Amino acid sequence: MAERTGKITFQGNPLTLIGNEIKVGDSVPDVTLLANDLSPTQLSSYKGKVCVISVVPSLDTPVCDMQTRKFNEEAGKLGEDVVILTTSMDLPFAQSRWCGAAGVEKVVTLSDHRDAAFGDAFGLLIKELRLLARAVLVADKEGTVQYVQLVKEVTDEPDYDAVIEAVKRLV
Repeated sequence: MAERTGKITFQGNPLTLIGNEIKVGDSVPDVTLLANDLSPTQLSSYKGKVCVISVVPSLDTPVCDMQTRKFNEEAGKLGEDVVILTTSMDLPFAQSRWCGAAGVEKVVTLSDHRDAAFGDAFGLLIKELRLLARAVLVADKEGTVQYVQLVKEVTDEPDYDAVIEAVKRLV
């Protein structure tokens, strides 16, 4: 398994990412994640829609909370041809509880806690923490990655405007 150092930091300290870096033009790896009801969900089930994959370390942290709430707001403005997924290593039960408490209804939360297949396939698994790195990817309706934003400092928010512009080019 490939390891990449120096791509991201946590409070200024460098971390190691496991997995090959996903790039624009790659097909979205068809990994299986867990939905809030513990049902297996394959990423390929979202083909036919523009798919925003918002990746966060844990919904129970302030920046991840803000990121997911922001994309929940945007989801209502982007139309029926767009789906926004938030992926983290949180347990599905915790994701469900968080969504209920936060009033998040337009973003689909998916868990990678079981075997870190998403983290490995997307090159976003943080070796030192066994959490996912903060990133946002946008795939077209055919499942081809059209935009990738890896947030250099894990405690920073992504550039939301750049993500929304990438989505608007595809709808």
